[in-house]
Amino acid sequence: MSTVTTGIVPVILLLGVLAFAVARPRGLPEAAAAIPAAVLVVVLGAVSLSDAWEQVRTLLPVVGFLALILMLAQLCADDGLFSAAGSEVARLCGGDPHRLLGGVFVVASAVTAALSLDATVVLLTPVVFATAARAGARAGPHVYATAHLANSASLLLPVSNLTNLLAFSASGLSFTRFAALMALPWLAAIAVEYAVFRGFFRRDLARSTRSPEPEDRPRVPAFTLVVVGLTLAGFAVASLAGLEPAWAALAGVLVLACRGLRRGTTTPRKLVGSASPLFCLFVLALGVVVQAVVENGLETGLGRLLPEGDSLGALLAVAAVAALLANIINNLPAVLALLPLLAPGGAGPVLAALIGVNLGPNLTYAGSLATLLWRRVLHQHGEAARLGAFTRLGLATVPAALVASTVALWGMLRLLGT
Repeated sequence: MSTVTTGIVPVILLLGVLAFAVARPRGLPEAAAAIPAAVLVVVLGAVSLSDAWEQVRTLLPVVGFLALILMLAQLCADDGLFSAAGSEVARLCGGDPHRLLGGVFVVASAVTAALSLDATVVLLTPVVFATAARAGARAGPHVYATAHLANSASLLLPVSNLTNLLAFSASGLSFTRFAALMALPWLAAIAVEYAVFRGFFRRDLARSTRSPEPEDRPRVPAFTLVVVGLTLAGFAVASLAGLEPAWAALAGVLVLACRGLRRGTTTPRKLVGSASPLFCLFVLALGVVVQAVVENGLETGLGRLLPEGDSLGALLAVAAVAALLANIINNLPAVLALLPLLAPGGAGPVLAALIGVNLGPNLTYAGSLATLLWRRVLHQHGEAARLGAFTRLGLATVPAALVASTVALWGMLRLLGT
């Protein structure tokens, strides 16, 4: 192929794969388009076979970790953890929509941080629908909160988001150092989101639709809570010991899976399905396509845009470029493209890019695969995902949260170093 064709074809294939992931015609999995596209860029010479394999090899541990976290989240759902959390929030809010929104923010932020944004979107959002109905509140503010917090509240831990796992691998940080540096940016993003939500949805929050429904409180699965807590502690211990955090995730999955199989709350087939193997294949194939795009022009273009250093101005610029790129080509391809350019500059630019690719997708539906999954959940519950409202809410939250979180990161870097 000519040089021009080699540069254009990977871009067309990447956009085609993302469009397929958005539309999912006939319910086909994302991998149905991504795998042929990955094979095609290798066959056409847009990326060498050795480079493609190196990209897959690099992504395999991250994708394996993702699969374990997804399994852990599903096992928690099977044991009633999310339903119990929703019931407690409904009970404590006492029919007050403002208190319910606060409760949803707390639970969604915790679930996203500990069990990943996919758990918030797929497993918690249906619970929030039911919780709002029981509390007699309008569902809109609360279910929109799960969409935003799935992205914004995923800054805290390496396990909170696939983009975090990739950035964590490139940053050279330990698990605890990553969490310490991102704690204040995480809180800043959530605080901005909450303040904006209170104003944006003030009419919906002004009154309840009816009186709260009485209900039997489901039991809180104490055993599952303990296992999740020990698993999170295990991530930190494994990192300090020089071991992969995946071992702690595997231990948590094995404990809950053995218990679930014994009690009949899960099956081997359900366990495998909860790991989303086709989605994992999609991520690996997408990585190869992105590698072809990076090697044929994107790397050069981004290199001209990205500043050097970790000054406040440089970090803000990196976060802004990352947010813009996430909304153009999706956050996962964006972080794959940015990390090779930013990693040599240290952890600061890498974490600033992570802020951009995690907060930026709240601006458009296409910015994050999690947002696309959230739209499907809304449709399943008969709730319209209003593009205009989503965009206006994004314009109100994203710039402010981006600046607040990046300034907080700059402060933590000066306070703690890397």
